[in-house]
Amino acid sequence: MQSRRLFLRQAGFTTASLLFAQKILADPYRPLLLPNPAVDPIRVRGVVRSEGKGIPDIALSDGLTVVRTQSDGTFTLPSTSGQEFVHLSLPSGYAMPQNATGTALFYQPIKPNREGEASALFDLTPLPVPDTKHAFFQLADPQTLDDADMKRFREETVPDVLIMARGLGTQPLFGVTCGDIMFDRLQYFPDYEQGVREMNLPFFQVMGNHDVDIAMRTDEASSATFRKHFGPAHYSFNRGEIHYIVLDNIFWFGGYIGYIDQTQLDWMKADLALVEKGRTVVIFMHIPLYNEQHLRKGQKTPENSLIVTNRELVFRLLEGYKAYVLTGHMHESEYVKQGNVEIHVNGAICGAWWTADICEDGTPNGYSVYQVNGSDLIWQYKSTGKPVEHQMTIHPKGSDVNHPEEIFANIWGADARWTVAWYEDGMKKGLMERRLSKDPEAMKLFMGPDLPHRHKWVEPLPTDHMFYAKPGPAAKEILVEAKDGAGRVYTGKMGSR
Repeated sequence: MQSRRLFLRQAGFTTASLLFAQKILADPYRPLLLPNPAVDPIRVRGVVRSEGKGIPDIALSDGLTVVRTQSDGTFTLPSTSGQEFVHLSLPSGYAMPQNATGTALFYQPIKPNREGEASALFDLTPLPVPDTKHAFFQLADPQTLDDADMKRFREETVPDVLIMARGLGTQPLFGVTCGDIMFDRLQYFPDYEQGVREMNLPFFQVMGNHDVDIAMRTDEASSATFRKHFGPAHYSFNRGEIHYIVLDNIFWFGGYIGYIDQTQLDWMKADLALVEKGRTVVIFMHIPLYNEQHLRKGQKTPENSLIVTNRELVFRLLEGYKAYVLTGHMHESEYVKQGNVEIHVNGAICGAWWTADICEDGTPNGYSVYQVNGSDLIWQYKSTGKPVEHQMTIHPKGSDVNHPEEIFANIWGADARWTVAWYEDGMKKGLMERRLSKDPEAMKLFMGPDLPHRHKWVEPLPTDHMFYAKPGPAAKEILVEAKDGAGRVYTGKMGSR
């Protein structure tokens, strides 16, 4: 049986959608009278060019069919009146065009004439520097509910990203907001776009469960406002040696589950057919393909709203590639590997829904920065308002009632590659023990029927990125030394008493 806090957190229902669901349950055989307009064939003819010359072998799609440009840059795409956009898989070596709002512009609306013919022209500009080395920012769950939330996003997150971007030099950069851009209030999309414009990076958007038109009756209709602002909800692009894919894994029916529909699976198969096996593929989606929160909470199976229910089909499509799946949704940090696929669950821009400056597992509110060199990725979590070296919080003796004589460090970015050692009064004592526990600050802020004051359904989560050590009774100073998978070393100190 779900607790009230868990139900309120996961439901995401409005009064309208609940009433709709109740009607279905009361009379499941009653026709819903959903729109089912007839579709007509459309032929899209176009060209992809740069500096007046056509570019060959560029992939284009309407979200269903994938074609490539000919040697002169021209293409013919068979489509239907049911498809809104033609979009190209932006090729490496060219700048990423932007809308006036700053968001990435890789698509054009399909506007057929009376004969069912449409045209499209994509003009690309060569990059002034190679993009084999590049970097990107992954922002998950801004989840702005009102003016106060948006003010914090604009005044805290945006300047922080700008500072980090300047520190990355002249290499090509882009950003991805990995879903839940809004907290159901889609009227704030223009304010988000203003923030993107201020960050001065081409930004790609991912559909989140709080970005849907909640009054819509079908999954297909639920992304209408999102598409109006940002274009298609599934697409691909390239930068350097990496092929990037964005998927919409929110299946909306008044509530939602994590699910990749057949249209996207078929499209993804056709898209990847043009990508050589062995290459690195990075996929952005909102709900994690898989995560282990349920195991950490002592549950046998995960909630269908917290994983992708048909994920095995995605794993199958990614066979033969070096694959990363970058996600959000969980408001915590986690790194999981399944076969050849690494799944990264990113901490939230809003922390615990802007109630405090940490997520439910103690991860500070922030974002991730990925640096790419050829086919290799390295990454860091960046806490908003903190130096990039801030990678841990150390808790003194007595913070864990089950282990009162031990100190422990919450190291939210720690994946399986990290090593965490500790020193007592300058002497190295060995590696710290990784255990499952809750962050003391999260417990202080979120535990109890009346906490937090704004969103009472927020609760502390057990996490496995806690590292323990037991100092001697005479110890005066403890130093924690954490080394990440890229060899970068982070340290933190505290007195042992």
